Amino acid sequence: MSTELIEIAELVTSWSEQGEQVETVVTRDMETEVRAYEGEIESLTVAESQGVGVRVIKDGRQGFAYAGTLEENGLLEVLSEARDNATFASPDEFSGLAEPDGVEPVSLDIYSNDLSQFSTSKKIDYALELEKLTMSMDKRICGIESSEYTDVVSESAIATSTGIRSSSKESGCCLMVYALAEEKGETQTGFGFSIGRSPEELDATRAASDASERATRMLGSTKPKSERLTVVLDPWVSAQFLQIVGATLSAEMVLKGRSLFAERLGEEVANPAISIIDDPTNPQAFTATETDGEGLATRRNVLIENGELKMFLHNVWTARKAASVSTGSAIRSYASTPGVGIQAISLKPGVRAPEDLIEDIDNGILIQSVTGLHSGVNPISGDFSTGAEGLRIKNGELADPLREFTIGSTIQKMLKDVNEVANDLEWLPMSSAGSTVVIKELTVSGE
Repeated sequence: MSTELIEIAELVTSWSEQGEQVETVVTRDMETEVRAYEGEIESLTVAESQGVGVRVIKDGRQGFAYAGTLEENGLLEVLSEARDNATFASPDEFSGLAEPDGVEPVSLDIYSNDLSQFSTSKKIDYALELEKLTMSMDKRICGIESSEYTDVVSESAIATSTGIRSSSKESGCCLMVYALAEEKGETQTGFGFSIGRSPEELDATRAASDASERATRMLGSTKPKSERLTVVLDPWVSAQFLQIVGATLSAEMVLKGRSLFAERLGEEVANPAISIIDDPTNPQAFTATETDGEGLATRRNVLIENGELKMFLHNVWTARKAASVSTGSAIRSYASTPGVGIQAISLKPGVRAPEDLIEDIDNGILIQSVTGLHSGVNPISGDFSTGAEGLRIKNGELADPLREFTIGSTIQKMLKDVNEVANDLEWLPMSSAGSTVVIKELTVSGE
């Protein structure tokens, strides 16, 4: 791992003056994106970005500044600007940088040198082959909306005048394809993906097959009648709901009065089948990381255990304000001050397979995608309503496809109404994992 970034962070921090705290965050990202369309390369982007962010805290006043350069003159200017900004800030008794807390970072194998050795021409071949492979999956696949290969190598370092020193390097790559299926004048879409730390871990066949299946099985779909019935969320959908639940478990949201879980620590807020864990030390998570945005070691945080709300996520500021301790959950870029958020959240998997759960359902719907979910949820009341599509479940089997309906309830009721979580935990290209989840009753609004 390069020592350049941590040296830069330590250099800026060494310029701190008496009576002030200085924190320096330095990042560098190298990204590639290849998009294929009709056998040709529609776009190719290879980009490198870097930057530095500096926080200065003096007499409870915080100043922040950042720049997209790592030149020494630029570093001096950023530090000077942060100092100036601090003079205009209001005093805050809870302001202060992170200090070593005795928790040692877990050593994670989350960088693959194979990615840097993988040529651009091979990346292009991946995108082209994925498109070709998806087209061959089913004769009803009439086109590909997009076929993409993307990758990123991220390096970061943080140093503070309070004794924090940390650096990390991570890699990730992804294949993603959106297929178009047509039959009798009707067109449906479906997606598939595969993720890994290196290109050798990617499975183009799986991505193509999933996209084809999701698109073709929606052909002939109809609008269902409105009713209340059992709903099954597939892993992609449950992961999106989980991100929303996780956001409301941020102490930042709680302190701002924007969380439906405020004042509910120690209460049973979900079915006992539900345990929610945020664990960025799990190397299987696409967003795994050894340290958080303030340089503290990340750790496994059990937020809800067997239905009981156990804790909220904290950074240093929220922990001080709430008379608690940081959970290593600070999130940020070099261009922002630390917030609080989930990093790698998942449900504790159950013991039965998804098909076994579906066999127990006489009348229900499998939800395979939702639209407008994040804008359709009220984080304070928990009310949500979102567009959806999926498959009817009849007598324990998947049946006819359904579209143009909405599902609605409250997050609180949905968590209470979970019947069972399947054993198919799957890490996705986002900060959450998905599992098949059975909800005993949800309102479906159609015709």
